[in-house]
Amino acid sequence: MILETRELRKSFLRGSQTVHALQGVSLAVARGEFLAIVGPSGSGKSTLLHLMGSLDQPTSGSVLLEGQPLASLSDHALSLLRRRRLGFVFQFFQLVPTMSAEENVALPLLLDGKGRASALGRARELLASMGLEDRFDHRPGQLSGGEMQRVAIARALVADPLLLLADEPTGNLDSATGEATMSILRKVVADRNQTLVLVTHDQHAASFADRVVTMRDGIVVDDTKAEGVG
Repeated sequence: MILETRELRKSFLRGSQTVHALQGVSLAVARGEFLAIVGPSGSGKSTLLHLMGSLDQPTSGSVLLEGQPLASLSDHALSLLRRRRLGFVFQFFQLVPTMSAEENVALPLLLDGKGRASALGRARELLASMGLEDRFDHRPGQLSGGEMQRVAIARALVADPLLLLADEPTGNLDSATGEATMSILRKVVADRNQTLVLVTHDQHAASFADRVVTMRDGIVVDDTKAEGVG
């Protein structure tokens, strides 16, 4: 298994009340698998994704990437892990508004010390593969929502991540653009044998996955292999 969570629990205070966001979640994700995690708002699905991506720390339990507990890594090692081995796609794109599309995609490589020419070359290659060859020098404000999400997906893939994590990637898009975005993600999984964990409230988006986990009140209530894709 490429990723495992073992008895993950996450609690936090909201005013004087303790909120139990996760209550002992154990999951395993195979290499090349497309896993969708669904559930209503407050079910714990985004909290789980953040723990998988080392963006937060559990109250108890563990996350293992290729068998290595993330808790055993230093802050510096976790930072390198997120930059080199994990790719993130967010609902609101998180693009740098003053940078062009190619610069946004190349940014993780540039931060990692790669040469500008090679980093931009890799960025252009990915953007072209997503039909954005005429948008290399466009800034986010000059792009549509669907184009910005494709740029964000390209950025998430630029370092050839071990694991791709997507948090509501269609949540800020209209239905047609959301459908196109999910088709791109499905193709990425198929063409690259890319492992992908997707969090969504949209059952149609989840239908593109190989397996669907349903959460409610911080626990897994269903874990089902998909019968079809799309």
